[in-house]
Amino acid sequence: MAAELHVELVAADRQVWSGEATLVVARTTSGDIGVMPGHQPLLGVLESGPVTIRTSDGATVVAAVHGGFISFADNKLSLLAEIAELADEIDVQRAQRELERAKAEGDSTAERRAEVRLRAVSAH
Repeated sequence: MAAELHVELVAADRQVWSGEATLVVARTTSGDIGVMPGHQPLLGVLESGPVTIRTSDGATVVAAVHGGFISFADNKLSLLAEIAELADEIDVQRAQRELERAKAEGDSTAERRAEVRLRAVSAH
């Protein structure tokens, strides 16, 4: 079993993060999944939620991911997201305003997106 896996987190418009990691935790339609080096191959559908990446140097990278796919084979993990942003890129006050606006307008999709963004920041 290898000690690292290569991770690519890609959104529709850009590569969000790439590097070596020891653990990735993501939410799929089947529930939360943790992927470590040597994991069995998998293909799944990502749910909106924070993705946590424990890098090889011990740092933690957290991203807000909104839908997409997760694929793992040969110690290479691909997270192909519709929308993804790193926790340190998220403007907390803007996300809070978006959450309040979505609740007032009854927009459950926007509300969920804002909640995921805020959870990613708090997990970071």
